[in-house]
Amino acid sequence: MNELVYRAEDLYGRIRNCQACSLAQTRTHAVPGEGPLDAEVLCIGEGPGMQEDKQGRPFVGAAGQFLNELLGAAGFKREEVYICNVLKCRPPGNRDPLPAEIDACRDYLDSQIEMIDPLVIVTLGRFSLSKFFPQAKISRVHGQSREIGGRMLVPMYHPAAALHQQSLRETIVEDFRRLPSIIEQARALRTESTEHGEPVAQEASARQIPLFE
Repeated sequence: MNELVYRAEDLYGRIRNCQACSLAQTRTHAVPGEGPLDAEVLCIGEGPGMQEDKQGRPFVGAAGQFLNELLGAAGFKREEVYICNVLKCRPPGNRDPLPAEIDACRDYLDSQIEMIDPLVIVTLGRFSLSKFFPQAKISRVHGQSREIGGRMLVPMYHPAAALHQQSLRETIVEDFRRLPSIIEQARALRTESTEHGEPVAQEASARQIPLFE
């Protein structure tokens, strides 16, 4: 078995059997994430919803359908990107994640970032953005790219935001349409680092990185 596949299966097994917080008592299925392990793009959402909890897969409800459209606008098929969430289990009633729940899942998400080693991380919504930039406001930084840990990070509105506020729909689509050019920047960054023999950092501390301009 490929070592990377073995690592992924081990990680997914630990997530599905996790008892680190109270969400383990209310979930139907944990939702580790899915996508190619060598994906250039990693999308990080907030947490599973009702349909995700039922199926054990990320972004399969209405927001997921819109995410598929957004990826299409960027020239991608869903199968070409890796998709996961900050939380691996659904909060009851789809409430906001609690700090203790985010902390309980932190190592899982860090392991996924290290394992996938994407060129670009797309944060979907404020909770995934706050992992990297705790003080940033999604309404001010959406669509802007920033180098972090040897890769590009792009904050985007969560697809569900457009379902609740139709006026955001075109804004989100336009943000995603800029993704191909950001990926090209990330490829150039990775090539430059490789040519200079510089190791690509897996992640940098948000506290050490200035906020978006």
